[in-house]
Amino acid sequence: MATVTFDAFSYAKKLKAAGFTEQQAEVQAQAFAEIIEERLAPKQDIALLRRDMKELELRLKHDLTLRMGGMLVASIAIVAALVKLL
Repeated sequence: MATVTFDAFSYAKKLKAAGFTEQQAEVQAQAFAEIIEERLAPKQDIALLRRDMKELELRLKHDLTLRMGGMLVASIAIVAALVKLL
């Protein structure tokens, strides 16, 4: 799995410039980096997920088309049998 790039050092420098202590900035940057690594999906994973969803959608459409066709053929056969009996 590809990783999301996050520059924790640069982020910590910005926090220090904004008034955080060095320890606060480092802890915040580390926590933020962990959250990004654990919870965000990279663009490649999202693209793969979209491709998989598209394939699933096409397969589902194909399945539903076959089922609908089967039901149509069965109903025509039933109607033909009823017409023949009457």
